[in-house]
Amino acid sequence: MLSEKIESALNKQVQIEAQSSQVYLAMASWAEVQGFEGVSQFMYAHSDEERMHMLKLVKFINERGGHAMVPALEAPSPKFGSFKDMFQNLFDHEVMVSKSINDLVHVTLQERDYATHNFLQWYVAEQIEEEALARTILDKINLIGDDKGGLYLFDNDVKQLVGQENAPQ
Repeated sequence: MLSEKIESALNKQVQIEAQSSQVYLAMASWAEVQGFEGVSQFMYAHSDEERMHMLKLVKFINERGGHAMVPALEAPSPKFGSFKDMFQNLFDHEVMVSKSINDLVHVTLQERDYATHNFLQWYVAEQIEEEALARTILDKINLIGDDKGGLYLFDNDVKQLVGQENAPQ
């Protein structure tokens, strides 16, 4: 059974994961309109992935005797200024999600809920990967600068990432 405090904290994370899906969806749409097919595919795939993270939490809450709540979401910004700005936004968002996961893990330890703590270790590991990927992409964008040819090649490279991420491990 989940304590009320853990259930509330998990439901807060459900909202964060749902909002993340929306943010990535907005980025996908923006990139697609800008003509970045690879980046849009990457963002659409990440939007789906974030939704799966949310559903995993929903199922866990319900299986542990809690009640997962479907959250109201804020509409994300439909514009991102520049390509670099969008990826900086992505990186900053992933850092925020990591902090939220870490705070949630801390609550589980305070509440001595080791089953939930164990469950959340998957999210901890996932966030390490997400931050590293966002940082790597942002570093590449910084190297490219405003070179349109470089952005074209980068867009094609990102298209390859979508296939690699979905490959069985």
